[in-house]
Amino acid sequence: MDFTGRVILKNEKFQLAIERLCYQLIENHDTFKNTCIIGIQSGGVYVAERLLAQLELINPKLEINFGKLDITFFRDDFRTRNKPITAYETHLDFPIDEKNVILVDDVLYTGRTISAALNGLQNYGRPKKIELLTFVDRRFNRHLPIKPDYTGIVIDALDEAFVKVDWKKYHGQDRILLFGNK
Repeated sequence: MDFTGRVILKNEKFQLAIERLCYQLIENHDTFKNTCIIGIQSGGVYVAERLLAQLELINPKLEINFGKLDITFFRDDFRTRNKPITAYETHLDFPIDEKNVILVDDVLYTGRTISAALNGLQNYGRPKKIELLTFVDRRFNRHLPIKPDYTGIVIDALDEAFVKVDWKKYHGQDRILLFGNK
């Protein structure tokens, strides 16, 4: 695998993708009155936090319920892994019954993470509707019929490739890297 990584998106274009996603969300959810945003731990939480910060800049009057969902024990490979999986905090301090849920993740690849998240959400209520926002859609090699409603960028990459999203707040800079794909 190529460990240097090729930069796919960074800085201004990265920020433009965040802003575009925010305006799409505002267009579809207006005041977010009956809508909540739930980030999948951990990458989806990073995306959701950034979206929330940008939404607040666009309209400081918005009050959006935000939650964090850990899917560790809902994964279909939980018991088949060679090494333990790190569990994160689930934080949902509001009901999701009859709400519009925007489920957020950083990279959509096989669809298995999203499937696990949908299973996990069932423990917290029955949403009116669930929409999927992914910052990166790998598009090819999907194992499950899952497609995002909102996408920051689409990357066509070989199955062996790995996509990593770095966030300024956590990694020092905003960028999307592609490893192992010539």
